[in-house]
Amino acid sequence: MLKTANIKSNLISLLLAILSLLCYVSFAYGLERTDTFKLLTLYTALFFLFYKLIQLLKHNLTLLTWLVFGFRAIFILAIPNLSQDFYRFIWDGRMILEGLNPYLFTPESFIGKGEFPIIQAQELYNSMGTLNGSHFTNYPPLNQLCFVIAGVFAGKSILGSVVVMRLLIITADFGTLIYGKKLLEKLKLPTYHIFWYLLNPFIIIELTGNLHFEGIMIFFLIWSLYLLHISKWKWSAVILAFTISVKLIPLLFLPVYYVWFRKQNVIAISNVRKKQPVQKDKIATLQAPLNNINKMSRLLGFYSIVTIILLISFLPFYSSEFIVHFTETTTLWFTSFEFNASIYYIIRAIGYWFVDFNIITYYGWFIAFLIPLVILYITYKRQHKTKTSDLIITMLFVLSLYYFTATTVHPWYIATLLILSIFTRYKFALVWSFVVMLSYAAYSKSNYAENLWLVGLEYIVIYGVFIYEVLLKKPIKL
Repeated sequence: MLKTANIKSNLISLLLAILSLLCYVSFAYGLERTDTFKLLTLYTALFFLFYKLIQLLKHNLTLLTWLVFGFRAIFILAIPNLSQDFYRFIWDGRMILEGLNPYLFTPESFIGKGEFPIIQAQELYNSMGTLNGSHFTNYPPLNQLCFVIAGVFAGKSILGSVVVMRLLIITADFGTLIYGKKLLEKLKLPTYHIFWYLLNPFIIIELTGNLHFEGIMIFFLIWSLYLLHISKWKWSAVILAFTISVKLIPLLFLPVYYVWFRKQNVIAISNVRKKQPVQKDKIATLQAPLNNINKMSRLLGFYSIVTIILLISFLPFYSSEFIVHFTETTTLWFTSFEFNASIYYIIRAIGYWFVDFNIITYYGWFIAFLIPLVILYITYKRQHKTKTSDLIITMLFVLSLYYFTATTVHPWYIATLLILSIFTRYKFALVWSFVVMLSYAAYSKSNYAENLWLVGLEYIVIYGVFIYEVLLKKPIKL
């Protein structure tokens, strides 16, 4: 009877895997971004199949691993169909190989003069879109290295460059699998939880399919957290610097590291007590100064390593113009760009009601000032939480707050929330990875236009799940 049940379960799993494969092939090679109905239908089917596969195979990690990389392999020869950013990636990499600093020139500055500094310059410029072509790049140095590698191995082929970059992201996913499983084991959590991230169609489509380098950033982030958990904090700082040098968003996490170092100081004091016995009346006198000194020295050492490594990575591109251009481009994400926002859209509507113009500039600067203060407040309120899992939860809350208030929330941004959430009891990021695809309805017409009803539906679901899990649901007692 048991053997029959296993055969039936295996047949169902095989059927689900085949259906998933067919959906991924259709998504990769037969989908236009403007076909919103097909996009959402395929994605809904893939998400359902992904959920059922994990339910059925959560005790068969080997098979799940084969599916993770098998589904990614489907996209190897596919040109990304939901994002144009990869054309700019190729442009930047080829610029560096030509000896030109990509931070100092916009593609438009060359094409407007009839200059073609790289191979396929006109084709890349036409395909990357006006937004990419008219602004200075703000992709950090380690991300630029990935673009250079694509240029080295496929400097004359757009498809070849796509394949190289895709292989880099898939390789990073393999690293995330290794260190994600290790960290889950250390935290005494089920190791199959890593597949809520790796097998998720959102991750496969947005990172592997559309070549967003959050996949490499996340690999470094999880590696860094694992090293931190096993008390190799110096190496953790080095890897965290690599994380920031791929994407700047982990800068938001720097204040919360005090939580972990506070725990380490307590351990250090315990060791002092064991190795150097002192009179009981002197313990209280020695404890506070030693704790503070240890805390500050390790914390400052951690931040110093991160800062030094990060500065070294930027050094090859340094110039006064670079600082101006990089700062201006980064600022645009707060004060000019808007997409798939929630709280900002409500405040924008109120602004139009009262002053009859878009208040994004004022809102952007206000949020840029407010978010760091709120992060410090969250860190202070959670300072009694001293486990690695608590550090990850704080990171999850900090990044969620940022995206809730941001003016721009592209779908692939949610990847970092998703990976953090698998080490916690919270599922709102998993839900968000499903409903965020509604934002692609903005491209359903030739002229970009967001459907605010769908944006509203997305955030009603997200805020509903978030409020239930964080404020209403009783904590699980371990």
